Amino acid sequence: MRNEGFTLLELLIVLFLITLILGLSSVFFANTLPAGRFHATAREMAATIKHARSLAQIRDKDQTLLINLDTKEYGIEGLKTMNIPGNINIRIEDPFYGDIRHGKYAFTFHAYGSAEGGTIVLWDDKRSVTISLDPIVGSIIIKGKA
Repeated sequence: MRNEGFTLLELLIVLFLITLILGLSSVFFANTLPAGRFHATAREMAATIKHARSLAQIRDKDQTLLINLDTKEYGIEGLKTMNIPGNINIRIEDPFYGDIRHGKYAFTFHAYGSAEGGTIVLWDDKRSVTISLDPIVGSIIIKGKA
């Protein structure tokens, strides 16, 4: 007579290994969430800047991007505002006034393509990104380290 199947010990070892692998993978994915949220915020902010620039050119009218550094909200004036997650810090490096960390700051995009404003710096405990505007052509330069 042949015994077929698995012993209880073999089943327990396999279940233990599966549980261990799932536990380790959940820790790995939990650590990637803050990084993903950080990079998504930087991309959303850059997209909003591009949108403001495009609206200025399409409407042939200046558009203003407002950033409230105290409430961590930003958006195109008159349109929807978006929030910056609580663990992400923001400051503005203004060419005339230096480091700005409080209050409201406005970027103005002109119909002919140029922009007025400083550099946006986003950071958390592990990463930082700068979003700069070229004042002549209004293009966006994103530099960061993860």
